[in-house]
Amino acid sequence: MIKDNKNAGNLIVRPIGIVRNNNNEPSLVAGNEGIKMKEQNKANMKQIRQINEEISEIIIDNDIIDILEGVEKYSHLIILYWAHKVPEQSRSLTKVHPMGRECFSKVGIFATCSPARPNPILMTVVRLHGIRGNVLEVTGLDAVDGSPVVDIKPYVRNFYPEDKISIPEWMQQIHKEFEENSFKNS
Repeated sequence: MIKDNKNAGNLIVRPIGIVRNNNNEPSLVAGNEGIKMKEQNKANMKQIRQINEEISEIIIDNDIIDILEGVEKYSHLIILYWAHKVPEQSRSLTKVHPMGRECFSKVGIFATCSPARPNPILMTVVRLHGIRGNVLEVTGLDAVDGSPVVDIKPYVRNFYPEDKISIPEWMQQIHKEFEENSFKNS
């Protein structure tokens, strides 16, 4: 930990809302040994795809409902949420096999999208389908039910690079397998 940052003080992150959906367990499980897929088979891949297609609700605290004004003009949003089901001891992992697959060499946790992070703040881009009062209806949210939402930002494609993007071969392989519905166990 950085100990010489006098301006850091105590960092306080307050939830602005909560996730409500049918996803009760994360697909990646973090433990002392690293991470692993809960069920590394095609059924789990179908479950992951199904979660991405199901409507999730993000319920914003009524006291700050004005914070949503204008959000309805966007097709997609960036959701930052706290992975509340990651055990405290798993937050000290420094290296893991990507997606828990031992066929890939271990890499530093920041080279992965693993939920087991020092601060399990996760991010995903969702499609906004509608707003009912303080409730956002979205698809593509990989958060589990009850996850605290810590921030929402509009997704603006032009803010992110589109060319000269590079990702490691192992990540390309994982994406290819998900697209082909052929995720491997090893």
